[in-house]
Amino acid sequence: MRKLKKLPLILEKDRNKIWGRVTVGNHLIVDHANNVTLLEKKLKKALKDFEKIDDVEFEYSYDLTMFFEQFNFLNQSKIAALAGINSSLIRQYSSGHKQPSNEQVVKIEAAIKTIAGQLKEVRLSTKSYL
Repeated sequence: MRKLKKLPLILEKDRNKIWGRVTVGNHLIVDHANNVTLLEKKLKKALKDFEKIDDVEFEYSYDLTMFFEQFNFLNQSKIAALAGINSSLIRQYSSGHKQPSNEQVVKIEAAIKTIAGQLKEVRLSTKSYL
């Protein structure tokens, strides 16, 4: 059995299923499930059975529909504004009704990373009354 540290796992949402795909060498392993936990278990079993990899961690990459479902607390309109994209277009991407171009994905990812950077710098305090 081989051991790998991390493999990229691409997660996509299609109707009520979550699809995942992993590439090992020239082999593409694809499966689907109702949730990410079950999908990971199925992919790990396939990796063990077909690629003889028994210890793997996944590094997630999301399509926009899956991303906005997984992180549904994020404000899509704010992300659209930061990305310079129409907010109705972001909603169409997140619902799966439209597919973004690579250029749009780059803009949206940059906006999300800007928000992440801002959140990383946040410091909270309690109210202090003198």
